[in-house]
Amino acid sequence: MATSFTRMDESTQEQWLHIGAQHALSQGRVADRMLMLLESLGEITDGFNADQLTHCLQTATLAERAGADEEVVFASLMHDVGKAITVANHGAISAEMIKPYVRDDVYQMIRVHQDFQGKHYYQHFGADPDARETHREELTPEQFALAAQFADEWDQIAFDTDYDTLPLSHFEPLVRKLTVGSML
Repeated sequence: MATSFTRMDESTQEQWLHIGAQHALSQGRVADRMLMLLESLGEITDGFNADQLTHCLQTATLAERAGADEEVVFASLMHDVGKAITVANHGAISAEMIKPYVRDDVYQMIRVHQDFQGKHYYQHFGADPDARETHREELTPEQFALAAQFADEWDQIAFDTDYDTLPLSHFEPLVRKLTVGSML
């Protein structure tokens, strides 16, 4: 049963309770959609040695094996999912997608990861390899350190097609666990 209003300002509390219940029933599709977008990255190489799905899986594998907590591993898996849409602002897209499911320092880690990773290649484009420093004032020292760890220890080294990378099926339960329960 759908609600009958055609304008939100004419809706009722009863209608919104119904909508809320429907959102709760369909929350599983969030994980399904995230997994679908991740799988689509298998078609994208953009000149890299590894496709972007392999890169995301390898980044998450490295984070997990380093002892990162579940939210960091989840974010490491999802960090480049925005590339399914565009490379230009993929970090912001990916960060917004995971924001309801992770704490703020993990959200910030993904939001700024491109500039942090730039330390390892921006000079090849004539850009500032110290671009991460532009985020020093906006991030707490802990957020800055986490973003640096992510970029330096996991993300920038995750292009090795010979690495023993864990499959998406390994991470699927984590994606489902963290995306259940958040509706807005």
